[in-house]
Amino acid sequence: MQFKTYSYVVTAFGAAIIAVLAQITIPLPLIPITGQTLAVGLIATILGKKNGTLAVLLYILLGAIGLPVFSGFSGGLAVLVGPTGGYIIGFLVQAYLMGLYMEKFGVSYLHSTIANLIGMVVTLAFGTAWLKFSADLSWAAAFMGGVYPFIIVGIIKAVAAAWIGVIVRNRLDSAQLLKQLA
Repeated sequence: MQFKTYSYVVTAFGAAIIAVLAQITIPLPLIPITGQTLAVGLIATILGKKNGTLAVLLYILLGAIGLPVFSGFSGGLAVLVGPTGGYIIGFLVQAYLMGLYMEKFGVSYLHSTIANLIGMVVTLAFGTAWLKFSADLSWAAAFMGGVYPFIIVGIIKAVAAAWIGVIVRNRLDSAQLLKQLA
């Protein structure tokens, strides 16, 4: 029972980190640059597939019920069905696929960076497809508004999430704290 409680606490802490970093925002015309993707990559790198994905799911559920955890202290179903909703849903797939990749190849700096880059592409793909249909844009316009402005900053965030995530994960491993999540 103690291990289950620890897992719940760590998952909730992961969701809280995503909510806090989501408030770091650089406004752009269609979709802002936020700290959410950095946070999701960081949490997935540290917690792995199961708890990382659960942390993202909890974050999305908290926002869906109206708590102001999304970018700009927003929340509610309207955000999820609006132009940015695809990115938020993409975070769930991002965390799962990142965790799956790192389960298979390990949590080294190289593999964590690759996993975070894969996660970035997945989130951008979900977000752009959603943006295209929700805002009734052409594919070219959705790409220009939903992918192009985020490529460089996305790569920087992916590398940063991998680097910080591996450091934190290694420290938690050496303290035997991640073994309790298994």
